[in-house]
Amino acid sequence: MFGIVGIPVTELAIAAQASGIKFIGMRNEQAASYAASAVGYLTGRYVECCPAPPISMAEEMAVSQAVSFIVHSRKPLLIIGKGAAYSRAENSIRKLVDQCGLPFLPTPMGKGVVSDSHPCCVAAARSRALQYADVIVLLGARLNWILHFGLPLRFQPDVKIIQVDICAEELGNNVRPVAALLGDIKAVTEQLLGQLNKKLWKYPSNTDWWKELRAKVKSNEETSKALSLQKGLPMNYYTVFHHVRELLPKDCILISEGANTMDIGRTMLPNYEPRHRLDAGTFGTMGVGLGFAIAAAMVAKDQDPKQRVVCIEGDSAFGFSGMEVETMCRYSLPIIIIIVNNNGIYSGLDADTWKEILKLGEPSACVPPVSLLPNAHYEQIMSAFGGKGYFVQTPEELQAALKASLAEKHVPSLINIMIDPQSDRKKQVSVPSFSLLP
Repeated sequence: MFGIVGIPVTELAIAAQASGIKFIGMRNEQAASYAASAVGYLTGRYVECCPAPPISMAEEMAVSQAVSFIVHSRKPLLIIGKGAAYSRAENSIRKLVDQCGLPFLPTPMGKGVVSDSHPCCVAAARSRALQYADVIVLLGARLNWILHFGLPLRFQPDVKIIQVDICAEELGNNVRPVAALLGDIKAVTEQLLGQLNKKLWKYPSNTDWWKELRAKVKSNEETSKALSLQKGLPMNYYTVFHHVRELLPKDCILISEGANTMDIGRTMLPNYEPRHRLDAGTFGTMGVGLGFAIAAAMVAKDQDPKQRVVCIEGDSAFGFSGMEVETMCRYSLPIIIIIVNNNGIYSGLDADTWKEILKLGEPSACVPPVSLLPNAHYEQIMSAFGGKGYFVQTPEELQAALKASLAEKHVPSLINIMIDPQSDRKKQVSVPSFSLLP
């Protein structure tokens, strides 16, 4: 149970503990709510007094329509969403990908349902896959802002959408699907597999579509690698994530929030197992990170005490719920917080530029709204509560701090990594325009 310290929660918390329920007292109501929601997602547990919901299946005619569009597609694409992770559909979807040879793209919290290392994963060619696919199967993914609402210019104007979702209200949002499959993602995937197996169909691996996607994956990965191997200081985002990726255990639970920190981290930090990534998700809400991390650490404590929880934050995102580091220390949760600190939101100022701007007058009138205090020592907050804090400026310091944090089994750690305040994402290729007229 997650709650906040104080009246009227105190009596309820005492009663819960007396009946054998663990109580985690958080510092903020929102963080407690985020933590509670994350436990349900990670464990799939239902309240014991309530029966598990029934498993619903799609209409067979709709499944047949979907299969017909898939087998006649020239440029198919699976998009695997958070709903697939919720429904524990990983085995069925992996079988679908393996047997049919379909390229797939995970949404942020759909990562790991099928491993990011799978040869059919085209996450590194995300824009190209979305722009040119002619048939897209949404498996528990929704056409919200994360997927550009399914609209041109990010998608073909005549793209055929096959939507699999458990929520009837979501079917047809933003784009009308050619086949709407209402039901549990796992059950419906097995229905699709059943019909595809009868046809003995597999998408050829030597098509122009596959060649195009593989070429784009290779090109983008080479660009990211070049950025990650840059030697200059301060470091950039890609250099930081390169060194973090080299050391993180493959089975760790990753939590991420921020602007560039979250966006770049999605591409640079792979997930190999389902429900091993939590981030700001559908609503892009900042402040979720530390609550999610506490929830994940409590689940790991019960299920696999050796599993590590790593929370990667932008410096702005950390500020929304930073006091929860005290909660982590109070309950001896060995969470690793990594702050990628660029002195601001999207971009910040170095210390010298900050001093010059302050000479212009009243800070509220001249300091850029996206700027935060340069070189803030967030690691000292963790140290103040008894955790381990590290201030990092070089790759060598980063490696040493992360190794020490991974070796620590009893208290949380916070690694405050200073990067170039002007560091940004790799250059994005402009999207071609499509005519909506015949």
